[in-house]
Amino acid sequence: MSLKSIIPLFILLIFVYVVFIFPFEILARWLGHPGTPLELITSTLIIFFICLFYFRTKNSNKIIKFIIYEGVGVGSISLFVIIPILFFEILFSIPNNIMIIIFFIFQLPLLFYGHWNARKIKIKNLEIQSNTIDENLSFIFISDVHIGSNSPKRLDKIVPLVNQLKPKFLLIGGDLIDSSSFKINDLFSLKKIKCPIYFVTGNHEYYIQNFQKHLDKFQECNIQILNNEAVSYHGINLIGINDNLSINEKKNIYGNLSKNNKFNLLAVHQPSLWKTVKNEVDLMLSGHTHNGQIFPFNFLVKIQFPEIYGLYQENNKSLYVSSGVSTWGPKIRIGSQNELVQINLIKK
Repeated sequence: MSLKSIIPLFILLIFVYVVFIFPFEILARWLGHPGTPLELITSTLIIFFICLFYFRTKNSNKIIKFIIYEGVGVGSISLFVIIPILFFEILFSIPNNIMIIIFFIFQLPLLFYGHWNARKIKIKNLEIQSNTIDENLSFIFISDVHIGSNSPKRLDKIVPLVNQLKPKFLLIGGDLIDSSSFKINDLFSLKKIKCPIYFVTGNHEYYIQNFQKHLDKFQECNIQILNNEAVSYHGINLIGINDNLSINEKKNIYGNLSKNNKFNLLAVHQPSLWKTVKNEVDLMLSGHTHNGQIFPFNFLVKIQFPEIYGLYQENNKSLYVSSGVSTWGPKIRIGSQNELVQINLIKK
């Protein structure tokens, strides 16, 4: 086994211990029942192999998925509550029962708030001015719907919001689906959309078994996949690039599809392409980051994606990175919001 393949396994093992085991090991210690080294190692390995099985086999078992996703959510919040308590434990002599009370005073409200906040969708308005468009135009951008992690009923909240804004078109920036149990009728709510729908793939579409078979059926829901191609819409050059490509491949595709003297609107799931095309593209739209989803993961995600969320502009060129219209994994949002982005292109 190569070092390249061992490193992700080691990272997963550390993550499992820190998020799934460590917070509850501390709670057990405060309760007077600390786990033995053998118990900690055994429980860590069990969760590790469950996670490994789930991600390697692309399994869609609902029980396994629930254990992993909600375990990440509850464990993350518990970890971030416990760390400051442990810090104060070092500085002051605090009885164990008081630390347990303090833990639940913060943990439970954060869990309730996170679940409540994950259900909401904020409408974000964005205005971009350009002298290369033929007319004022409004469209909707969403990303990271994650049907699979989320019920198809999630679309019943999204579709009415889209229709009430009456966009010229809807652009979906990847991770529309993320489960091998997906069936095309999960997307049938999108048939109610009263405008053209364009779509580019995200990373999660490629994690699904027989992903191409599922993508081929998207046309049944009036979804046009921009498969490394461009379409002209009211004078706009709309470019879609697949996610399963290297940065250099994406850059070359963009170079071949962009047009001079046209408004080049680029949809690509991950914002990492921005640095290589920021002097050429008029507006680039991405998702993927979820703005960290659960604080303080925002800081960790920003290390890999400096353009983590919001509008970035340079020399009259723009990038907008959406936090996504839904959550991935745990249905919890703290320090971030679901959003549907209404983009108004204004002719100068």
